[in-house]
Amino acid sequence: MGRLNGKVAIITGAAMGMGASEAKLFAQEGAKVIATDVQIEALNQLVKEIKKSGGDAIGIQHDVTSEDAWKSVIAEAVKAYGKVDVLVNNAGVSSPKTIANMEMDEWNKIMDINLNGCIIGMKYVIPEMQKAGGGSIINISSIGGIVGMAGTSPYTAAKGALRVLSKSAAVEYGKDKIRVNSVHPGIIVTPMTAPTMEEGGALPFYKTYTQLPYFGEPEDVAYGVVFLASDESRFMTGAELVIDGGWTAI
Repeated sequence: MGRLNGKVAIITGAAMGMGASEAKLFAQEGAKVIATDVQIEALNQLVKEIKKSGGDAIGIQHDVTSEDAWKSVIAEAVKAYGKVDVLVNNAGVSSPKTIANMEMDEWNKIMDINLNGCIIGMKYVIPEMQKAGGGSIINISSIGGIVGMAGTSPYTAAKGALRVLSKSAAVEYGKDKIRVNSVHPGIIVTPMTAPTMEEGGALPFYKTYTQLPYFGEPEDVAYGVVFLASDESRFMTGAELVIDGGWTAI
């Protein structure tokens, strides 16, 4: 306990799944959490749970594709807590589409949320981290950002771009003590993956490629994100933390 004492963290896509687990664990470890999501009712419930457990959090409805929304979120964080130490770009959506059956409107939506939203957040949080003397940006990518995956071309393109963007940002802002790393989850049981497991018939495929005899839970990713947010990872930047049950080992 206390691994994030004194740190102020913005976590997007925090209403459920991995984002909710990250927000809860951050608060347990002493961080002041600004949890954001478009799903305000679920987000408010999350904040209530964190406060009931003794944590410190505020919830803000937030469209990550909007520059004005990002400016507002960061201003609110600074107003409430005086600074921003950590940004977790967790918000994302999936798309079971191949290149040939994809509509460009859908491509643009996936890119806006999964990639552009992260770039905008980084653009506006970096000046605050420079004022604070450093910080940690954690971009939640995917194993799809490392290896090819059929049937999810827009998603993997965005996650692959986010992986390399993280490296470039690490190089650009290392001198400011701002660390930028990406996290690459494998099959994690969340509301986003459940439909493909239950209805899409992907369960046997997932089992074949996951080398451990079980899938990941949101907490498995949250512990890795806490590590990257904490001073324990002070010499890590531009790195890829893979949490995939062995998928990319083969």
